[in-house]
Amino acid sequence: MARRDIEFDAEGTTLRGWFYPAAGVSGAAPVIVMAHGLSAVKEMYLDEYAEAFAEAGLGALVFDNRNFGASDGEPRQEIDPVAQVRDYRHAITYAIGLPEVDRSRVGVWGSSYSGGHVLVVGAIDQRVKAVVSQVPLVSGYENIRSLVRSDLIGGFRDMFDADREARFRGEAPQTVPAVSEDPAGPAAMPTADSYRWFTETHELRAPSWRNEITLRSVEMLREYEPDSYVHRIAPTPLLVLVAEDDVLTPTELALATYQKAREPKKLVILPGGHFDAYVKGFDASMVPARDWFLEHLRS
Repeated sequence: MARRDIEFDAEGTTLRGWFYPAAGVSGAAPVIVMAHGLSAVKEMYLDEYAEAFAEAGLGALVFDNRNFGASDGEPRQEIDPVAQVRDYRHAITYAIGLPEVDRSRVGVWGSSYSGGHVLVVGAIDQRVKAVVSQVPLVSGYENIRSLVRSDLIGGFRDMFDADREARFRGEAPQTVPAVSEDPAGPAAMPTADSYRWFTETHELRAPSWRNEITLRSVEMLREYEPDSYVHRIAPTPLLVLVAEDDVLTPTELALATYQKAREPKKLVILPGGHFDAYVKGFDASMVPARDWFLEHLRS
């Protein structure tokens, strides 16, 4: 599948990625704008989704989030969800200026953390005509409550405050591991499947991934609530893909958010856990997404 490297300006920060032209299409085609989840880079299987979409006649634009991978941005390894939502919108603006793209047929796809982002983008950006949200984070507050023992949450607040004061003094932001081999160890994603998937995928296909994010990223995660936007997505069509045994972005939270969405919408339950969607459950996650975009972005 032919693809080309692209870069675009996001209000002073250069973001980089790939563009996959739609196969077998003469003239302008729909486009799917895609980015990855918490700390992940585009090489972590986004190319396979983009290739599948392109083969079906859908252009795909994949980019690394600011501060990660091939994209610019400082401080490195910092995840600001509000900035990442804005970057989706910058990516849309870039995409609709490409000669291969029909500006009236834009879809957004996101997974995990970016699965939450596309709920927000779909609610606030009327250029978006179809949304696919895969294994989404829907509430940072509730997600952290589900992953962190209640008696340890106060300690995190103390760390956030100490880091804020250190940054005020001009010190570098404190960092924490994204994943840890010890589920009880400090990590932004403290689950065994997170450690296994990130470390294996890093070794197999994503050498630029780093097991590190700023502590402030966790604080901003705790403040982030895509759930509060979901009722505003309609009448834009929404597909939500939820893993039946998701312990990282808990299944029950995603299902509750889906219930708040208005029609037109569709729910697909994926077998397995959070990370199965990318590898052994790829077809189960890709096919419904592809078909949703084809249904709602055709001429």
